[in-house]
Amino acid sequence: MRNTPTALTLTLTALVLILNVPAFASFDYPTPEVDVNDLGFYQPPISTEPYPLTTAKKVRNVILCIGDGMGLNQVALARLRAAGPAGKLHMERLPVSGIMRTHSANRLVTDSAAAGTALSSGIKTKNGMIGQAPDGAPYRTILEAAQARGMATGLVATSAITHATPAAFAAHVKSRKMEADIAQQLLANRVNVLLGGGRKFFLPKSDPNSGRDDERDLLAEAREAGYSYAETAWQLRSVNAPYLLGLFQYESLTTLPPEPMLALMTRKAIRCLHNARAAAPSPKQGFFLMVEGSQIDWACHNNDADSCVRQTLLFDEAVKEAIDFALADGRTLLIVTADHETGGLTIPEGSLKGTDAKVKWSSGGHTSAAVPVFALGPNAERFAGVYDNTEITRRLAPLLGIRPWPQAME
Repeated sequence: MRNTPTALTLTLTALVLILNVPAFASFDYPTPEVDVNDLGFYQPPISTEPYPLTTAKKVRNVILCIGDGMGLNQVALARLRAAGPAGKLHMERLPVSGIMRTHSANRLVTDSAAAGTALSSGIKTKNGMIGQAPDGAPYRTILEAAQARGMATGLVATSAITHATPAAFAAHVKSRKMEADIAQQLLANRVNVLLGGGRKFFLPKSDPNSGRDDERDLLAEAREAGYSYAETAWQLRSVNAPYLLGLFQYESLTTLPPEPMLALMTRKAIRCLHNARAAAPSPKQGFFLMVEGSQIDWACHNNDADSCVRQTLLFDEAVKEAIDFALADGRTLLIVTADHETGGLTIPEGSLKGTDAKVKWSSGGHTSAAVPVFALGPNAERFAGVYDNTEITRRLAPLLGIRPWPQAME
């Protein structure tokens, strides 16, 4: 007679396997196939009414959401496919809107490094430069200035966390390609929460997956500096620490299960930052968080309309997490914008169903088209109008008591 394992035996075996998993083990999962036309993961707003303007005047927290490459027509196409021509995305329900210009110091068409620097430091710089003026002089970022005032800080992206946009908020290098140096600076700057891809730039040269040319093990250094570390969605859900490093791929994220989706990373970042400030000696200082939907840009570089829609909706889900927190908190300023438009997307035809909207592309690169700005929370009205990308932090800094702005670093 064959022995059949009981339910208790199976349960105990599973527990043993779980408990023997190393704390920082890597998990190699098969990447599932995804139907980019299946938008079932996304739930558009039931109401199209704008969220109310707040009567609060003091800003405690700031959440800046950046859709990389997300122009007005990227938003429109995602809305048409997911909610129809009369519907709205969550970001479109924010009560204040504006239009932003994006040129860099040396080009009509910016790249993400120069655009990120304009958004973070309030200055124009050359394409490719991070956190520096065209002459190489470093300028303080809004994240660094917020941190100096006692605020907790975080960066979340679906690219490598060392990629141009997140780097522009906590690094200063002459070239966006210096990702190993950027990784060092992110940790040296003690950013509370760092979530995204880019694990290769934290590994020593001797590791076969490393992107570094030295033997520094930044994962070990991060743990020694007090960071909790996560490589899977399961690990991310189980941690709640004031310092959190989550690197879910060696390079960019797949934005597919079993990775944590951008909405989950955003929710976790908000929770960790909120809890970090609540436990601090001066909790009124709040937090600053930047969230990037990085891969809208990449879909548009490929002139892939279906992937563009999917990435925009994944970003909008993350925006919804920020909206929910901001509405409950009452003292959080939420700004949603883009660094530039990619692909020259137009929507020349389609029926009023919206789901059959056709598209045309005029470029495989970035364009000089203006991009949208949406805002909610205390002083959101300051972000209405038509203005330059350097104006985002020039309008934001005084609300946090940061003067003068911009600030050259000594």
